[in-house]
Amino acid sequence: MNIFVGNLSFETTDDQLRAEFAPFGELASVSLLKDRMTNQSRGFAFVEMPNLEEAQKAIAALNGKSINGRTINAAEAKPREERPARPRTTNNFTSNNRSW
Repeated sequence: MNIFVGNLSFETTDDQLRAEFAPFGELASVSLLKDRMTNQSRGFAFVEMPNLEEAQKAIAALNGKSINGRTINAAEAKPREERPARPRTTNNFTSNNRSW
């Protein structure tokens, strides 16, 4: 099961999340998402646990727990929704077909 973990402090690390979830069972992966430009945490992560029962126990125990001063949210991750592709521009001068 893939678990969404939200409202994380920017100081929270992958290792801290592993330490919180490991007592409940086997972890397949821990992915703390970071901003591409600043490499700073985006405040959420995904934890994958192969055993459904262990994952549900982890969610029940950790949802609402305080980690690094923040009350985290833990829930089964929803499938990613398909979004329409956004047009890409190389710079702001070419948007709206204007030439400067």
